[in-house]
Amino acid sequence: MHRHNGFRELDRRESLRLLSLVTIGRVIYTEDALPTILPVHFLLDPDGAVLFQASAASHMARAVQGAVVAFEADHFDEAGHTGWSVVVTGRASVVTNPVKDARLRSSGPRPWLETDDGVFIHVEPELVAGRVVDGNGYVPAEQVKLSAADMP
Repeated sequence: MHRHNGFRELDRRESLRLLSLVTIGRVIYTEDALPTILPVHFLLDPDGAVLFQASAASHMARAVQGAVVAFEADHFDEAGHTGWSVVVTGRASVVTNPVKDARLRSSGPRPWLETDDGVFIHVEPELVAGRVVDGNGYVPAEQVKLSAADMP
């Protein structure tokens, strides 16, 4: 076991597994040359891509199209001083494939607020970085527990 002041880096597989257990994360993008962070409901596609929905007319949907963005989700147990954080970085694009769009409309993530012009944003997982923290040192990722409220 190697200690890193309570942090342990996760491999891609472990990071995506933990990311698949939660449904709310934050998309980080640039708007008017400034960093912007917004919470979104999301799901992880089988290929590891992050998918979320936004209004086509929103500032975010316009700002992320074709841009490199970051997406972060986490879970922490304050009482136990344990938790994890995963960041996915990659190019974002609006889903234009009609088959994928139809699939997402029936079973995909719902936006915070329903809109008539919702589009799905796909973030390609080019870089995936995750960390597990345990205030007492190393904790294996498979031992990270989530409450029922954290499950999709």
